[in-house]
Amino acid sequence: MRILFYNWADPFDADKRGGGVTVYQRNLLHALGRQDGIETAMLCAGLAHDLHRRDPHVVTRGQGAQQRHVLVNSGVIAPSHAGYGRPEQLEHAPTEKAFADFVERTGPWDVIHFNNLEGLPANVLSLKDRWPQTKFVLSLHNYYPICPQVNLWFSERETCDDFHAGEKCTRCLVARPSQGSVRMAYATAWGLSRMGMGPGSGFYDGVFEPLAGSAWRSLRRLKTARHRKRDAAHAGASPVAAPSVAPMPAPAPMLAFEAAGAGSGLPVSNAAPEREAPRTPPTQQTARAQADAFLQRRARMVSLINAHCDRVLCVSDRVRQIALTHGIHASRLQTLYIGSAEAGEWHYTKPQPSFLSDDGTLHLAYLGYMRRDKGFHFLMQALRRLPRALASRIHLTVAARKLEAEPVALMEALQGHIATLRHVDGYTHAGLSDLLQSVDMGIVPVIWEDNLPQVAIEMHARHIPLITSDRGGAQELGRCPETVFRAGDAESLHAVLERVLNGGVTPATYWTHAIPPVSLPEHILALLASYRTAS
Repeated sequence: MRILFYNWADPFDADKRGGGVTVYQRNLLHALGRQDGIETAMLCAGLAHDLHRRDPHVVTRGQGAQQRHVLVNSGVIAPSHAGYGRPEQLEHAPTEKAFADFVERTGPWDVIHFNNLEGLPANVLSLKDRWPQTKFVLSLHNYYPICPQVNLWFSERETCDDFHAGEKCTRCLVARPSQGSVRMAYATAWGLSRMGMGPGSGFYDGVFEPLAGSAWRSLRRLKTARHRKRDAAHAGASPVAAPSVAPMPAPAPMLAFEAAGAGSGLPVSNAAPEREAPRTPPTQQTARAQADAFLQRRARMVSLINAHCDRVLCVSDRVRQIALTHGIHASRLQTLYIGSAEAGEWHYTKPQPSFLSDDGTLHLAYLGYMRRDKGFHFLMQALRRLPRALASRIHLTVAARKLEAEPVALMEALQGHIATLRHVDGYTHAGLSDLLQSVDMGIVPVIWEDNLPQVAIEMHARHIPLITSDRGGAQELGRCPETVFRAGDAESLHAVLERVLNGGVTPATYWTHAIPPVSLPEHILALLASYRTAS
């Protein structure tokens, strides 16, 4: 079987872009490379740009097990929010041709597995008609086909249950980098890498990356604050403080911005990016046209998937439910939990007989990022409001990097209210077992529909029971309604904590319906079976 994998991020990217999907893709390539009768190749696009040769084309990098193919100068910039909702995300003939030429040159392929569509025009799916014997498989690691922000998370502050026929999309990403400056940044990074001055070099790590990161974060925060203040003033309300913003991968040293809803896509001067040209508010007709573009984007994406994908793999049942709700055919959908190297811990650990320590206290752990969508801000505020009688029985370990002042201040405000608060400034997989040694329960308080958080698998695999919100796939690991609370609802979380602290739910109840984590070998077998049966 010959399998071509696609993802926007290079699985061996020195900048470690792409998060957990990159790690998953790398693990797949290594594992399948040891399988008899299996041949794999890797294509990525959306990050590599070359100012000398402007047309989309494919080059090959690396050797042996680390060889991969890169589609340079894709008309679609990755990740999605860098080219938020642009028409090229649907169609871009030169990029589609470059993709088709590569497949023709290297094929035939039995399977083309898209671990994402970011970085390619979605219309490449229609190439299925040219290669009817090739299985087209799409994994939903995020919600890109139905959300240009990819995570159904409106304006970086709340979940998006209804996009109001595209109107909310026009107001969601209030600060957008200009296409010209993003391409320039990517081209600079690509050029430095080809000259041996990429990540790991003194110039890249000491000059380019710090300057780029600082410029991106500062400018985006400024632009976001301006738009929020303007919107609030227009509505006659008090301005809402701009939320903490995670840095975008591979930012530009000096990024210009497009106002939300403008989006000409032409290069913008970087000389003074903080200046903002006067902008006439869009007319009602223009606003409706912008909303219609987002409405059509979603409809076209879903239509292409239904027409041309043999199988759509969902990393949790919750993702499958959301895909169904948004029109992807049930006949295409399959829940396939991702295999994890952490699954091995399941065989070396066992459930504790009680959730509580001998003194009646509960040691909770929060792992991951101090981000609003991950529920960190909510958790800190909810614990701060927890009645003292319960709070005094809570110990909390937070393992997350300090990146923004606001969430750190919320965390520090908990000191003295709960029994103890321990902060670890990030963690490694190698030290995870030691970090979690005295933890009684993990907490995954996500506000958005987090497909299946890796941190949930990491704790679950060590037989650490989870308290989770009712959004996303984390709740499916324990399958225990008694430890699930309504996302963003402090009183609901308080009720779960009180239930645990007062013995209303026990480990015996929790583990009765819990599912074992999936190992990578188990996942590979299920994945290959899915390929063979897809139609």
